[in-house]
Amino acid sequence: MTDTTETSALPPETSQRRSLGERFPLATLILQRLGLSALLLFAVSVLIFGGVEALPGDFATTYLGQSATPQAVANIRADLGLDRPIVTRYFEWLGGAVQGDFGNSWASGNSVSEQIGRRLGNSLFLAFFAAVVSVPLAVGLGMLAVFYRDRVPDKIINIVSLAAISLPEFFIGYLLILFFAVNMRIATFPATVYDSMGFIDRLQTIALPAATLVFVVLAHMMRMTRAAILSVMSSAYMESAELKGLSAMRAIIKHAAPNAIAPIVNVVALNLAYLVVGVVVVEVVFVYPGMGQYMVDAVTVRDMPVVQACGLIFAAFYIILNMVADIIAIVANPRLRHPR
Repeated sequence: MTDTTETSALPPETSQRRSLGERFPLATLILQRLGLSALLLFAVSVLIFGGVEALPGDFATTYLGQSATPQAVANIRADLGLDRPIVTRYFEWLGGAVQGDFGNSWASGNSVSEQIGRRLGNSLFLAFFAAVVSVPLAVGLGMLAVFYRDRVPDKIINIVSLAAISLPEFFIGYLLILFFAVNMRIATFPATVYDSMGFIDRLQTIALPAATLVFVVLAHMMRMTRAAILSVMSSAYMESAELKGLSAMRAIIKHAAPNAIAPIVNVVALNLAYLVVGVVVVEVVFVYPGMGQYMVDAVTVRDMPVVQACGLIFAAFYIILNMVADIIAIVANPRLRHPR
């Protein structure tokens, strides 16, 4: 009698929410991740706009030079709207960004959205081919290291991966330039006419930047793949599979790797985000006409609309890729879909 009374005392809305959450746990979790990602992106936009506004230096002074009169500086600031309250400018900027309009560049007067559309395509082109090489290679080497665990191939893979992790991107890039472009003369650099090149020519010009990115992300993904598969290999059902006569490689491919997919996907997503977000150094080293180079050029002249737009787009890529990895992990692991 008491249980019935307590159950009937629950508000119908609460009972309905619980039943929907229990009936559609996957959809509920996905909607939660989408909401958290949107909230996080909004918070990041506040930090980006406020942080850029707090940076030392002033575009008007940089543009007019140190000999500019205070009146001339004030006029430039008024033309750019910098004399208005920061909150007003932030919400105007955010409203335009939601619609894909980041305003005009202070330095060139061109549309930031148009420039970013071209530069972002170049960065994604570079990141895509780096991912096509690095992801399968990392997973394959990780499985190979598990198969030859504590033997010579495993030790060689670990030593090379540790060396790759220890070297910064610019150092790897300059080494590749020295050997392949200067000494051996079998590689070229991206040229100013890059956008008018054909597909094959583009592949040739991104060979060194893509190889640098592959070296940077390959080791981390490979080591995490190895650790995730080794963790699964110690499970009881893996021991049973081996006792039934299943070969080691087949056990790794058929049973261990699918059950280790969640941590592998997470580390792959983080490194894919790095391929898009962390290309700034690589693009500067190779003078590659991508988002990173565009952002660095804008920072040198205090072109704040460009810096803010690039920062927001980088943050959006990072958040979206992590959200996708989280959702894939939920789909791959049934235990995450059911509340306790």
